[in-house]
Amino acid sequence: MGAELVAPLAEALTSATGYALAEKSARTRNEYRSALEKFVAWCECVGAAAFPATPETVAAHLASLADRGLSASTIEGRAAAIAYAHKLAREPNPLGDERVRAVLRGIRRTIGAPARGKAPATAKIVASFVKTAPDSMKGKRDRALLLLCFGAALRRSELVALDVSCIERADGGAIVSIRRSKTDQEGAGRTVGVPYGSNPVTCPVRAWRAWLELSGITEGPAFRSVDRHGRIGTTRLSPQAVALVLKRHAARAGIDPGEVAGHSLRAGLATSAAEAGVPERVIAATTGHKGTAMLRRYIREGSLFRENAASAIGL
Repeated sequence: MGAELVAPLAEALTSATGYALAEKSARTRNEYRSALEKFVAWCECVGAAAFPATPETVAAHLASLADRGLSASTIEGRAAAIAYAHKLAREPNPLGDERVRAVLRGIRRTIGAPARGKAPATAKIVASFVKTAPDSMKGKRDRALLLLCFGAALRRSELVALDVSCIERADGGAIVSIRRSKTDQEGAGRTVGVPYGSNPVTCPVRAWRAWLELSGITEGPAFRSVDRHGRIGTTRLSPQAVALVLKRHAARAGIDPGEVAGHSLRAGLATSAAEAGVPERVIAATTGHKGTAMLRRYIREGSLFRENAASAIGL
């Protein structure tokens, strides 16, 4: 039974029809494949057909995941993988059945809301990070890394993919060319203008030029490893390394490193811009958000006190 169940799923994901999966990021593809493998294994154990799956089978599988203590967001991700595999193979989507949707609603209600996300690193917080950075090769790199990532609202993957040639001088600051990102799987790319900051200490453009001048880098990866002796590596940093830089400077500034993550800089720019009254369309042009749900969440957080009913009634 195992081979009979696995083969259709593998075909749906790797055949010519399955090329549609390329619209998803590599991370999503891996997560979907893992979820489908686990679903097939569960179906084998209970003697159910995994593909095409009936609504009853999918509902029972999702309920079993909840019984095992998985989070609601993880279960929803598993469900999305099952739905997508059926879509690619042009089979009826079991997730469209009201019984399955009811189970998902019940899981969300029973397990509760997802865990609170990491805090955004707002302009004030980022300033505290860079002001405590040492005046060394690694300190110069970290200041440029943190401020450019914040000023251009970059994802970690976008930041580490930058080459020196991707950051051009301009009269108003710097132009950052992002060749490919999570939401740009076709590689169309986009450009972001990073203006000079009003404070030289926290200016992303000046920090970038200081790192470039001190490092002597003229081509290749913009951000690289620096050892304790100040020697610069040749390969680009990893996204995880960027998160560690952020956490290290958070601790140095007296902020709990567990409260921040790599995404905090990007979220912090959007939140800070909203606090300053920047319109949504302008924020979206910088962050590259395609949808509005997450962006509006940042804007709501940034506008909590700026647009507040109680603040206008003279308390």
